[in-house]
Amino acid sequence: MELVLEKARAAGAAEAAVSDVHARGGEGGEELAHAVDRVAEAGRAAFQPLYDLELPLEERIRVLARTIYGADDIDLAEKARESLSRIEDWGFGGLPICMAKTHLSLSHDPKLKGAPKNYVFPVRDVRLSAGAGFVYPLAGDMMLMPGLGSRPALRGIDVDADGNIEGLF
Repeated sequence: MELVLEKARAAGAAEAAVSDVHARGGEGGEELAHAVDRVAEAGRAAFQPLYDLELPLEERIRVLARTIYGADDIDLAEKARESLSRIEDWGFGGLPICMAKTHLSLSHDPKLKGAPKNYVFPVRDVRLSAGAGFVYPLAGDMMLMPGLGSRPALRGIDVDADGNIEGLF
């Protein structure tokens, strides 16, 4: 492990620590937690957004597709163009982007493995999560996770004095 720590420091890591939580529980992660805390407190992070936050949504989607996913360009479906226009008209064009795509590839296509190149990144729609504060383009076909209701169904479930569960359906 010392060799790994040395290599990490030689590569420019501000701190390096062993996490041994699998064997020692929470105690095994304390050294790493303290190292992360020291780095955070030092304030040395030089975070720079990937794209200029003033760019239109379409251009920011293009920057993500080219820079992160290796695409040559994006192809916005008509529905995506309409959604972008509506989102910007509503005043949400400055929100950050959270891309919705398959987890099986850097691209939109789960069959494209590795770091694909020479392809066009299709965007079929763009949706707004105003409350959460982001816009999410939909690239390719994937199942989306449903949002939670304002009152979770859990609040309607109970167990009576006889041990019967009520409120499941």
